[in-house]
Amino acid sequence: QIELVESGGRLVQAGGSLKLSCAASGFSFGMNNWGWFRQAPGKEREFVASITRSGDDTNYADSVKGRFTISRDNAKNTVYLQMNSLKPEDTAVYYCAAGRSYSRISYMYDYWGQGTQVTVSS
Repeated sequence: QIELVESGGRLVQAGGSLKLSCAASGFSFGMNNWGWFRQAPGKEREFVASITRSGDDTNYADSVKGRFTISRDNAKNTVYLQMNSLKPEDTAVYYCAAGRSYSRISYMYDYWGQGTQVTVSS
C-alpha cells in the first residue's frame, strides 16, 4: 500500500521556523522526484519546492526562495521542508507529492500525502 505521511505542521509565530517531514512507504522512494505544495483557505494549491531523484537539483517558488529548503534522505524514505523566517502568508495545508516528473505542476505528481497544517501568527 502506497502511503505518504506528512508531519511537523503546527502553530508558530511570524519569524519562526518549522521542519516538515514526509515519510513514504509502499513504493520506490529513490525512483521518484518529490515536491511540496500548499493550499490556503479559498485559494488554489500552489507549488512550493521540488527536488530530483538524486537530490542534485532543487526548485523553489519565488515566494519561498531563500527561506525554505527541500531535502531528501533516501535511506529513510523521507523528504523534508525546512521553513525559516515564516510569514503569516505561509499559512496553509502543506502536501508532499511524488512523481516520475520533476515539475512545478501538481498534476504531474502521482502520489500525494494527506497534508499537514501550518499556521503562522502575526
